[in-house]
Amino acid sequence: MNDLVKEIADCRLCATRFAATRTAHAPRPVVWFRPQARLLIVGQAPGLRVHESGRPFTDRSGERLREWMGVDEATFYDRDRVAIVPMAFCFPGYDAKGADLPPPPLCAATWRDRVMALLKPRLTLLVGGHAHRWHLGAAAAGGVTATVADWRAHGPGVFPLPHPSWRNTGWLKRNPWFQDQLLPELRGAVAAELAASGGAAGGG
Repeated sequence: MNDLVKEIADCRLCATRFAATRTAHAPRPVVWFRPQARLLIVGQAPGLRVHESGRPFTDRSGERLREWMGVDEATFYDRDRVAIVPMAFCFPGYDAKGADLPPPPLCAATWRDRVMALLKPRLTLLVGGHAHRWHLGAAAAGGVTATVADWRAHGPGVFPLPHPSWRNTGWLKRNPWFQDQLLPELRGAVAAELAASGGAAGGG
């Protein structure tokens, strides 16, 4: 496992791609998993703040995701209990308009099968459309809203979620069932899994 982590951390396959983006940055894979973790968070790709910090979800999206889950930072970043494996390990950069570029498919094609073969999650949170499509396939063909609205069909071990970005605040207001119905079930599942893996969840 340590060899795989080092391989990913040393990956520079997208150096030319990233150099051509608006940010003109170098690759910095953010690798955050251990095989014993039984709660898996599948994100999209690191943002600029995560690229700079080297820790996943060290941004406003992370604050919202932890609130959704009902956990504190110490629990969230405990790699023995929580694996965070995005669809791309590096910040993809911004386009000419300053918007986040999508995760380069090369990353998942190179690393994802090897990483997933190591992990044995009992609870998986799929954050955003890229994660939905890779893990759910045809069941995610209707788009993010339809996939999340059908969350019960993917349970009990999988929760499809929208991305917790502040840009999705409008989506949350238009879909109050997410807050009222899905989140209580999510928090209960997270708390139960964390308790089973060595302690109760922190936070509220």
